[in-house]
Amino acid sequence: MEAYYRSKKNTDRITTVLSYLVLTVVAVIFIFPFIWMISTALKIPSEAYTLPPKIIPKTFTWNNFVEGWQYADFTRYTLNTLTVTVLATLGTVISASLVAYGFARFKSRFNGVLFTVVLATMMLPSQVTLVPTYLLFTKLGWLDTLMPLIIPSFFGGGAFNIFLLRQFFKTIPKDLDEAAYIDGANAFQIYYKILLPAIKPALITVGLMSVTFHWNDYMSPLIYLNSDHNFTLAIGLQFFQNSFGSSQIQMLMAVSLITVIPVLILFFIGQKYFVQGITMTGIKG
Repeated sequence: MEAYYRSKKNTDRITTVLSYLVLTVVAVIFIFPFIWMISTALKIPSEAYTLPPKIIPKTFTWNNFVEGWQYADFTRYTLNTLTVTVLATLGTVISASLVAYGFARFKSRFNGVLFTVVLATMMLPSQVTLVPTYLLFTKLGWLDTLMPLIIPSFFGGGAFNIFLLRQFFKTIPKDLDEAAYIDGANAFQIYYKILLPAIKPALITVGLMSVTFHWNDYMSPLIYLNSDHNFTLAIGLQFFQNSFGSSQIQMLMAVSLITVIPVLILFFIGQKYFVQGITMTGIKG
């Protein structure tokens, strides 16, 4: 019996070691492009085009970050991206939480049907609504402005975000609502004074996903923006690549690294809430 348990323990150790080795290899494969970007951003021009490429530069330089930032108006692109990201994230969190609150707390004969329709919109590719949306923004005179990138976020916030917040709302006992009603609170006061603080992890999760999406969004700015002074970082990087990327790859990687760092920092700060928000989504409802 002792030999059996010893053999089983050794087998478990081998399995654990192999699992970690496989996960390490997969992690290295996924993170290698990021490592290569950092390496190239720190190289001098002659090393950036050396074949075969070397991960560790012989000569480290920080000039690529300064010079690359000055090659195009990246300060303006960053301000535009910050404007879009902050306002669109605010609109997403507010509108998605309001819609989710309605689905979770107010009952009607069409409640289930409407919620099904909302979820069904996730099955529609964005290309299906691209042309009518473009024509709508054209009629409103919003082309070549930041409005098409911001205003839609204030109308629902996205089906997945509504679903996520609705599931969190449904985990909160309705006894809290009833007690608040007895104390004289109305539906809106219950929403922002009682329920919103209780679903903080879900709100942070929605906010993080919205920030990541709008910060990195490329398709929408490409369609709606034409003027250089309205470009976001995603379009600015593409503009830089088309203009100088083939001859200044080290600067392109340096600027790309700068644009990635804020999102990474934000994710590491809020990852506890992000994981909690995702894992608790399907607890009830």
